[in-house]
Amino acid sequence: MAHEHHHHHHSVSSEELAGLKKVYIAAVVLNLAFVLVEAGVGIWGKSLGLLSDAGHNLSDVFSIVLALVALRLASTKRTKNLTYGYKKGSVLISLLNAIILLVAVGAIIVESIHKFSEPAEVNGGAVAWTAGIGILINGATTVLLMRHRKNDLNAQGAFLHMAADTLVSVGVLISGVVISFTGWNVIDPIIGLVVAAVILVGTWDLLSESLRLSMDAVPKGIDVDEIKEHIKEVPGVKEIHHVHIWPVSTTETALTAHAVIGEDSEPEEIVIGIKRELREHGISHATIETEREGHGCADRDCSQ
Repeated sequence: MAHEHHHHHHSVSSEELAGLKKVYIAAVVLNLAFVLVEAGVGIWGKSLGLLSDAGHNLSDVFSIVLALVALRLASTKRTKNLTYGYKKGSVLISLLNAIILLVAVGAIIVESIHKFSEPAEVNGGAVAWTAGIGILINGATTVLLMRHRKNDLNAQGAFLHMAADTLVSVGVLISGVVISFTGWNVIDPIIGLVVAAVILVGTWDLLSESLRLSMDAVPKGIDVDEIKEHIKEVPGVKEIHHVHIWPVSTTETALTAHAVIGEDSEPEEIVIGIKRELREHGISHATIETEREGHGCADRDCSQ
């Protein structure tokens, strides 16, 4: 198990999953409390900005709840007709989260362009204070999610939502302070566009990887040629072909392959050796078929 952390994609231990679940629940509670406070202040101070930010923060709570659902799906038991359980659902949720982030970026851009043509009067002080609290809460959640984001695409999605929110709060704080001192309202949409650009760059990876995984592409961080070489290092393995690698969920990877073995090798021992080697490289589900050297493949095409 020592090598697993080198990979973006590896089998996540049950301790890690339990830790991640706690982080998600803490994040939901923290952010929901903040949404209620922010909406309250927004209604009291008649601030449309704060109310829309509360709405945006509510969408983040939703994205963390989705990540929590994905975690639940990834640990579902198999059924007769769903032989991997609902694990693949975790990939679809990461795709949905990426799309939600893109919609949020679109909303920020539209709102910013609108503010250029009609700069809104902003109560700098109230906005800056609330944004300051937002930075603390969103920042704390971002830090909580940071160490988990390498292991799971959904943790990466939740991390991006919270990091994006922290950025939005920083932007709101800066514009609140600038407006308080200078009355220069146009800073608000300028910062909005900068924030949108930063979120877009961060979301691109999540979106492309989610799309790839939903099409059963080899997960990021796994090199097929490298895996073949590692399998060939197992004593008794002469050749390896028909290698297929695909994601079972956002945290688990599967492989099937044909291994050509020497005349005097023990197939069972070789399969155990190969599976041990694969586990060290983040592949937890492996099905290996063995065939004797010189006996050819069961089907004609051995080249793949």
